[in-house]
Amino acid sequence: MAASAKTHVSQDALNGEWTVVSSRRRRQRRNPPVLKNLVEKQQQQKNWAPTDIEINFDRESKLMQKIQICMKKLELSQFFLKLLDQMQTDEMMNCFHRVLSSELKMKMVMYGIGSIESYESPRLQLSLAILLKRRFNWIGDIEVFDPILSSTESRVLEALGCSMLSINEQGRRVAQKPTIFFMPHCEAELYDNLLQTNWGMKQLNCIVLFGNSFQTYEQHLLEFKNSAIIHSTKYVLAARKFTNEFSIETVSDDYFGAFHDSSWQFFSPDLESELQLNNC
Repeated sequence: MAASAKTHVSQDALNGEWTVVSSRRRRQRRNPPVLKNLVEKQQQQKNWAPTDIEINFDRESKLMQKIQICMKKLELSQFFLKLLDQMQTDEMMNCFHRVLSSELKMKMVMYGIGSIESYESPRLQLSLAILLKRRFNWIGDIEVFDPILSSTESRVLEALGCSMLSINEQGRRVAQKPTIFFMPHCEAELYDNLLQTNWGMKQLNCIVLFGNSFQTYEQHLLEFKNSAIIHSTKYVLAARKFTNEFSIETVSDDYFGAFHDSSWQFFSPDLESELQLNNC
């Protein structure tokens, strides 16, 4: 996936690197299933490894230096301090505690980070994830996936304490326990894959999403009035009615490219009827 930010949905997004799986109409049930059968999952999820196998210690050292510089810059920034203040407000802490429930930690899954070697925005996004883990003891292990990551980038990520996923989940991770999905500037369809896979009250209540604003998506999607685009993001639209969204303030141009239009989002459906989808 490209590392560049996307503030609206375009027709080109339908041809992006992430595979879009069309939703199927389902009979309404009291407890709608959220897990696909094993055959479907095996067809959709493919084993992955970097295409380059070269080990280049010089590249790794230079990349590590870049990330460390980026982390120091971010940690001292007004952007980061304001973000910490926001996260520690009573309203947001109540949301985090509700998702945690009786668990002590929530895992972080990072999709679509982009090339941390080639671009600063992915380095800033990665730095933020690592700094948040260091600051809050309730944030657990970090798992990372992007199909464009090189062997050098993967080795550096592992040296920073992250785990590399060996399967392209296409965003279809079932949230069986509290999980932060860290997905700034991913394609709308990837968010939709995540929501479709977890379209049940228990799973949705286990998810914290850091990513593009669903409110902004809704505004642009309704402007497009393109039935194909709306159908491919119908879970994003349907989730709006039970989403609690906290917008991120970028503060300065230094962080606009990496975090503009980003939000923390919490999902709290109270009734099964809220999960019913309108036909598209």
